[in-house]
Order: sequence, then C-alpha cells, then structure tokens
Amino acid sequence: MITTLKNKMRMAALKARNILANPCGDQMTGWLIVVLVVVVVGAVFMTLYKGSITTIWNSIVTKITGLLS
Repeated sequence: MITTLKNKMRMAALKARNILANPCGDQMTGWLIVVLVVVVVGAVFMTLYKGSITTIWNSIVTKITGLLS
C-alpha cells in the first residue's frame, strides 16, 4: 500500500513538473493553479484544525512568557 501511494505521488509530481515546465503551454497558468491549490488546502487545514493550532500556539506563548518572567 505504501509503495502504491509513493508511486501515485511520484506520478503526480512528474505530471505537475511536465505541466509547469512545458515550453508550449502557459507557465503562468500552471503556477497560478499551484498557488490556488496551496491556498485552498491551507484554508481547509486551518478550518479543520483551528482548535488544535490555537491550543498549541497558546501553550508555546505560555512557555515563552514563563521563561521571560
């Protein structure tokens, strides 16, 4: 199963590289698609894990302020 996942990830990376490095195509469109995907995935991640991120951030701030005082 891990090998299959690695192969799928490798093929997706190769396809993305071919799309972005294609001299015939519009590279700007490819980069805009990549940026859009990263923003959407980041927004979904932040929405799903907002509570965990807030808890971790608050504990880090608490430890830092405790060390400084």
